[in-house]
Amino acid sequence: MSSSSYRRGLSNRQFYIVAALWFMLIIIGGLCTWYGWSGPRTESGPKEVIPTAQAAAAPTLAPTAVLPTTTPSPEVFGYGIATNAGLAGDINYTLGQVQNLGLGWIKQQVKWRDFEAAPGEMNWSGFDGVVDSANQRGIKILFSVVGAPDWSHQSYTDANPEGAPPDDLAVFADFLARLVDRYRGRIHAIEVWNEQNLDREWDTAEGVNPERYVEMLRLAYQVIKSRDPNIIVISGALSPVGATATDRDNPNRIVYMDDFVYFDRMIAAGFLNYCDCVGAHHNGYNIPPDVAIGDPYQDNTATFRGFWDNPTDHEWSFKTTLWGYHERIVAAGSNKPLCVTEFGWASAEGFGDYPPGFEFALDNTLQEQAEWDVKAFQLMREWGFVRMAFLWNLDYSQLGWGPRDPNAPYAIIDFQGVARPAYWAIGAMPKP
Repeated sequence: MSSSSYRRGLSNRQFYIVAALWFMLIIIGGLCTWYGWSGPRTESGPKEVIPTAQAAAAPTLAPTAVLPTTTPSPEVFGYGIATNAGLAGDINYTLGQVQNLGLGWIKQQVKWRDFEAAPGEMNWSGFDGVVDSANQRGIKILFSVVGAPDWSHQSYTDANPEGAPPDDLAVFADFLARLVDRYRGRIHAIEVWNEQNLDREWDTAEGVNPERYVEMLRLAYQVIKSRDPNIIVISGALSPVGATATDRDNPNRIVYMDDFVYFDRMIAAGFLNYCDCVGAHHNGYNIPPDVAIGDPYQDNTATFRGFWDNPTDHEWSFKTTLWGYHERIVAAGSNKPLCVTEFGWASAEGFGDYPPGFEFALDNTLQEQAEWDVKAFQLMREWGFVRMAFLWNLDYSQLGWGPRDPNAPYAIIDFQGVARPAYWAIGAMPKP
C-alpha cells in the first residue's frame, strides 16, 4: 500500500495522531544517533595498545624476550642484574640487553667519591643517562652507595688504605639527600654501603664495627624516607666469611668479622628498624645453590676443596648463608625480607686464566654456571623470604681488565661481547 492510499483511508483525527507519532519517532532517532557519536562512553571490549618508549625499543639479542602490553600485577619478586652501565660502553645497549633478558631491575654501584671529589662540588655525569635509559624501558634501579671521598675520612690511615666511612656520618646522610633529590621518583631502591664486615670497606681505627654501621643506616633511612618514602632502603649486604680476625699489629682492631656474628650484633643494635629489606650477598663457590652445609654432596673432580675440608663453615653454601640470615630475622620477631643484591657462580672456562684466589672458578663449567644461576633465582623465588635478587654480573668482562679481574668470571657476556650460556638460560627462565 502506497503512503497516499494509506492517508486516504484515515480520518482527520487519526491522521494527525499518526503524524505526531511519526514526528516524535524521527526526533528520538536523531537524538539516539547523536548520543551514539558524541555522548559519554564506557569502555568495552579490547582497548588499543599505544606503543610506548619501552615497546619501541627493539630487542637486540635475546629472541625470547616479550615486552608487556598490559598493566603488571604488583611485584612479588624482583629479578635483577648488576651492570656496568655508565662505566663503560653504550648505556642504551647495556639496558637493552637487560630488557632482552626479561629482568625488571638493575643494580648500579654509586661511588660517592666519584660524585663529590670536593665538598659540595657535585658531578652527576654518567648516571643521569643510566636513570633516563632505565626509566624509558620500565626497568627499576637499585643504587648501591659506597666509597666515601678522601676528604671525608682523615682521622685514620694505615699502610693499606682502603674503603672507609666518613668520620662524620651526617656528611654521608647529606650526600644521600642530594642523591634522592636529584633522582626522586626515578630510582626505586638504595643499598646503604657494602660488605661492611670487611676492613676493605670499613677501614677505621677501631676496625669493623656493627654498632657504628647501624648508626649510619639509621641516619640514611631517615633522610631517604623523608624525601621519597617509596624508595626501598636496603641494609648493606655482608660478605659471607666464617671467621673473625684482628690486626696483627693491634689485637683490638678487627679487620674482618664472621658475618653471622656481625649480623647478630646489628640485630641487637636495632638495624631492623631502619631498613625495608635486609641486604645479603653470596657468590657461589663450586657447589650448587641447593646444597647446604652438612649435605652429603660430593665432587671428586673439584680442585678447590673448601666445602669438604671445612664442613662446618657456612660461607661455602649459598643456601645455608641465606637461611641463616632469615632464621635470625625471624628469631628477632621480624618478617623483614632479604634483598640479595649480589649472587652468582664464576666460571673461567674459555678465559685462558683466572683471578688469584679464585681457583673454584676453574671447577665450574659454563653449563654449570648457567644451571646454578637459574636454580638460585628459582630457589629464592620459592623460599618466599627473598624480596628481590640481583645476579652478579652482566658485563664486567667489558671493563678491559682481562681474565685476572675477580669480576670477570661471573659475567654472562665474554670478553668479545658474546653471550655465554648463562645469558641464554636467564633469558629463557620463567619469571613469575
